[in-house]
Amino acid sequence: MNERRRFLQKMTALTGFSLTTPWFSSLSGKSFLREWERLQSMSIDESITDETFWYQVKNGYTVSPTVINLNNGGVCPQPMVVQQAVERYNRLSNEAPSYYMWRVLDRGREPLRRRLAELAGCDAEEIAIDRNSSEALETIIFGLQLERGDEVVLTKQDYPNMINAWKQREHRDGIVLKWIDLEVPREDEDYFVEQFTSAFTDRTKIVHITHLINWCGQVLPAAAIAREARRRGIEVLVDAAHSFAHLDYNIPDLECDYFGTSLHKWLCAPFGSGLLYVKKDKIKNLYPLFAAPDPESDDIRKFEHLGTRSFAIEQAIGQALDFHHMIGSERKAKRLHYLKNYWAEQVAELPGVDFQTPMHPDYSGAIALLRIEGKDPNEIARELFNKHKIHTVAIKWENINGVRVTPNVYTVTKDLDVLIEAVKEMV
Repeated sequence: MNERRRFLQKMTALTGFSLTTPWFSSLSGKSFLREWERLQSMSIDESITDETFWYQVKNGYTVSPTVINLNNGGVCPQPMVVQQAVERYNRLSNEAPSYYMWRVLDRGREPLRRRLAELAGCDAEEIAIDRNSSEALETIIFGLQLERGDEVVLTKQDYPNMINAWKQREHRDGIVLKWIDLEVPREDEDYFVEQFTSAFTDRTKIVHITHLINWCGQVLPAAAIAREARRRGIEVLVDAAHSFAHLDYNIPDLECDYFGTSLHKWLCAPFGSGLLYVKKDKIKNLYPLFAAPDPESDDIRKFEHLGTRSFAIEQAIGQALDFHHMIGSERKAKRLHYLKNYWAEQVAELPGVDFQTPMHPDYSGAIALLRIEGKDPNEIARELFNKHKIHTVAIKWENINGVRVTPNVYTVTKDLDVLIEAVKEMV
């Protein structure tokens, strides 16, 4: 008991993990803790291939045992500790909503803001908590003080919600959209920087950079593009919906002014949770999407006037942060890249198989876009599911076509072995 108590104290000190959720009293929770303790004696590179540990991670989720979910590119499942936290906070809220929501749970936002800022590597006064990437990024898009004729540089491979938001500003305010059509996959920083800088003019006010393209998993060198933009006095917005808590970086590393992400993607937080980052000196001049008492305040909280929301969802972000820290940002990023390469490298030499995704860790993470000559993406996705119960998604967007395959931390290599055999059978 004394040894276990010391271990739990050590773990709490290292990760900040709260052990109050019931899952840790279960057999799978106790087994996970034992494996986590064993992991501490390993290097990160050793641990990313330790399937025993990752099986315990999988047991921390409630994913279906009959469907292999390789479509984590849209939204990710929550580990059991997060699900239990949502249920507990929701039950508490329902005991007396106006008391427990506004006088108890609402006071948890500031500690949560500090913890998110710690993960993001920035000042807590630059972080607002919202509901998803679209809300965060549209707060920026519609809040920027742009005038008729001002130019915005973006790509045809950006996410549709963001494209539509910019088009609405174009229609309403007369701004000018300058489009880039990227050819991917690429492992060439100079190519991407040149594509963006060649679109910049004296009228360019902001550049929209999708850090990790959701369609195919291509990572753009956001910091290098941002440096060139800032040299020209151009503001930088980064869509990090798929890179935050997936790749290992801090927000300031990207050298951006504005940043938005969904926490229900790679952080595996509750559905409907997101994060907005605005550089401190930019807050005052960015208008909130939902009206605040002072729209020109320099307080980041002016972006959180959302009205009634689910405090259960918001507060359970804390348990998602705990679980993420248990694994570790670097270990998680390397494991996700390892999983992508594990299956992709084994089918890459098959006749007619290719990928619209780079393999290098500087330009990719977990997501890969599979293509098989002579087969339509929808045909491939249907066959994978109907014959092998592998859930993927067919992608057809601009010049990107294929089947997106996206493992997560609960994916083990035996799951990917089924995919490998399925692809071999198809070709």
